[in-house]
Amino acid sequence: MTLVQSEIEQLRRDIERHNRLYYVEAAPEIPDREFDRLLTRLQQLELEHPEFDSPDSPTRKVGGAPIPGFATVEHRVPMLSIENVYDEQAVRSFDERIRKLIDAESLDYAVEYKVDGVAIALVYERGRFVRAITRGDGRQGDDVTHNARVIGGVPLKLQVDDRHHNTHPEIHASALALASAERVEIRGEVYIANSEFAELRRQQQERGETPFANPRNAAAGALKLLDPVESARRRLRFFAHGVGDLGDLAVETHLGFLASLRACGIPTTPRVERRAGIDATLEWCRTLMDDLHALDFEVDGLVIKVDQLALRDALGTTSKSPRWLIAYKWEKYEAVTQVLSISVNVGKTGAITPVAHLAPVEIAGTTVSRASLHNRDELQRLGVRIGDWIVVEKAGKIIPHVVRVELERRTGEEQEFEFPARCPECGTDVVQDEGGVYIRCRNPACPAQLRESLRFFASRQAMDISGMGEKLVEQLTAAGLLASFADVYRLKDQRARLLELERLGEKSVDKLLEGIEASRTRPLWRLLTALNIRHVGVTTARTLAARYGSLDSIAELSLEELAETEDVGPIVAESIHSYFHSEYGRRIVEDLRAAGLDFGTPVPREARAAPAASSPDGLLAGKSIVVTGALPTLSRDDIENLIRDLGGKAAGSVSKKTAFVVAGADAGSKLEKAQKLGVEIIDEPEFLRRIGRVEPSAD
Repeated sequence: MTLVQSEIEQLRRDIERHNRLYYVEAAPEIPDREFDRLLTRLQQLELEHPEFDSPDSPTRKVGGAPIPGFATVEHRVPMLSIENVYDEQAVRSFDERIRKLIDAESLDYAVEYKVDGVAIALVYERGRFVRAITRGDGRQGDDVTHNARVIGGVPLKLQVDDRHHNTHPEIHASALALASAERVEIRGEVYIANSEFAELRRQQQERGETPFANPRNAAAGALKLLDPVESARRRLRFFAHGVGDLGDLAVETHLGFLASLRACGIPTTPRVERRAGIDATLEWCRTLMDDLHALDFEVDGLVIKVDQLALRDALGTTSKSPRWLIAYKWEKYEAVTQVLSISVNVGKTGAITPVAHLAPVEIAGTTVSRASLHNRDELQRLGVRIGDWIVVEKAGKIIPHVVRVELERRTGEEQEFEFPARCPECGTDVVQDEGGVYIRCRNPACPAQLRESLRFFASRQAMDISGMGEKLVEQLTAAGLLASFADVYRLKDQRARLLELERLGEKSVDKLLEGIEASRTRPLWRLLTALNIRHVGVTTARTLAARYGSLDSIAELSLEELAETEDVGPIVAESIHSYFHSEYGRRIVEDLRAAGLDFGTPVPREARAAPAASSPDGLLAGKSIVVTGALPTLSRDDIENLIRDLGGKAAGSVSKKTAFVVAGADAGSKLEKAQKLGVEIIDEPEFLRRIGRVEPSAD
């Protein structure tokens, strides 16, 4: 091999490696300018030495000559549409329907973001990219191969990453099979990143052109351009999310197939995870919804899919859509408004959160004047400045978040926000989490942290203290009545001072003190949640409480024992262990012990391996209860927490073993099934009477 040929081959390997790092792993090692320098050098060498040309060279991804038009291609496997639903009840109905079809108690589901882009199918033969087809009418689409070659994340040749050879041999083996398959069709979404779309609009404005309305339209238009060089300028990207015609390739699970794609250099929709059963699936859906702000691409919902492909085959399709998946969507509402100022808030764990204060704008019937910018990295990624015009989105009931900056509207008078080096409340130097994105005040005595911690301690998801809301917590801390969690239980001795506070009369004080007294005997998981230990939420708290039984038992666990506990893991274990072994944590625990809180009863070591999910001695012990429909006063989380607290099981589906169903307005298939099976049906008031939350009527 000559020196020139050797340099060409090395450049190709380096460029493909950097492409993988950028598009698949989102971990680029070099700046764009350095990448462009490598690509330019390779183009120059290939031009000077055409004898070393290759159809797989990364230079083939920068565009070619314009084409005369588009050919129509029939899909070997139809690209059907997806059934849409818009609430959790409909998702549960989907689960019930398909489990009934295949007689399954529970199913494993893969959940992924529904990218708002353009559907496309990529065909590879023996690892080489040969064709790209748009969805079209589902039966046939347009051949857009010439434009797909310039899409970021579409390799011209599948090359297996050997790093999985030892760590994940099964992924490595399946990736090798994929890369050598006679024919395989990979389906996914073509999109434009929000950050690059903002820059694209700015460039259009400079050229005097009308800016594109949204990223999806810009991506769809780019795929139908006859000139691939022009298409390349739009910086299209690709996420794989499914399979089409697999030929002879054997695939068992959706998650396994996605892992094989990534090992072959194809990016997949981020944060796809598998969950067992519909309850865990919906919990992960909520997590993904909460994290919408961190995405640099448009989404319009989530897709829930049966993970096992054999079960998909058994379920089959209707004439319109597959039976084994559903799109859980929300209405998207956007508005453009201006950033008037940026401030920071200090949270209960000391996290410093930047907040954009906006010119009030109506979105989906509500006035929006604030939007969280979440953390410094997010602020920098979005590039938001004071005075910027921004696009704000409110998806369904999700809180508003900033989608992008309208760069073309900048005047030069906008001001960058300087992130504080000290806590704005107590003046302590702030520190960024090691390996994380949050910047925190490390002072546990910080007034802002105290207020937020106490507010959370009293909240519904923690100690559930009736009458102790955010404004009252502010009053009590300002008056010097609250400086710790245990001070909450000392308020019974401060009745006279409470009555001196504004808006607190006899009845309000009595209600508050009754709520505080009732919280002394809350189940252990609530106390664990209320302690505000980093990374410990309700799910982890329930697991710990069920397995170990008492706060003291948990505090005595070694780091290794904690890490081996289900739903914990090494990072959470380190946080729990550090808390209970710190002077701060020990002081809080002893203070609460002195205040007379119930720390639970230890579970014997021999019984810890298989803990009960609920209290064995509650009013609802051993009863399986289903909640359906919209209740008049309680949310689904509220009532299901009550059921668990009292020893019952909050079940997701009705069966002969169901003790009773609590039904509200617009109850659907679960109510019908309960009626067919003869299962008792009650309303919310009757449920509250049965558990002693409402006094029975005189008659």
